[in-house]
Amino acid sequence: MKDCISREAALALLKQYNSEPFHLLHALTVEGVMGWYADTLGYGEDRAFWATVGLLHDIDFEKWPEEHCQKAPELLRDGGCGEELIHAVCSHGYGLCCDVEPIHEMEKVLFAADELTGLIGAAAKMRPSKSVCDMEVSSLKKKFKDKKFAAGCSRDVIRTGAERLGWTLEELMEKTILAMRACEDAVNAEMETLQG
Repeated sequence: MKDCISREAALALLKQYNSEPFHLLHALTVEGVMGWYADTLGYGEDRAFWATVGLLHDIDFEKWPEEHCQKAPELLRDGGCGEELIHAVCSHGYGLCCDVEPIHEMEKVLFAADELTGLIGAAAKMRPSKSVCDMEVSSLKKKFKDKKFAAGCSRDVIRTGAERLGWTLEELMEKTILAMRACEDAVNAEMETLQG
């Protein structure tokens, strides 16, 4: 079992450097998605580690966007995180803002799913239900092809992420939709608590 700080400590660390609802929602979503992937891909005993990496992956982005994945190691070390977690967090910026390559399957999942959760989240907001629960891969693929939709979500990163995992784009989309469905209610409930 991989060693990581407690959920309580990780959330406190996140909130120390992040206050915008958009960033908190993204962190909680990626945490839930990474936990789902850990269970689904056979890493259940490391679920807490995968989820913590998801929660803290953008720890430096709100305050230091120009130093994304450069500032993170210092913040994470100060927060009591180990080197394995720090490597995993930084690896999602590979080829974009750092040279830490995603090696472990978990790091490849984070690299691929991080951008995709943003696209799925934006697509869900456009639905009458405002939810991912009734979203199908076919409608997501339409949004993916529309370059103007959620333009900040890099299609190249999502494609590269799928390739690194040896998955088709459809497979990555389908799994990540299922992961977001699984954690949507919990994430929304926690957001209400955080903003309350």
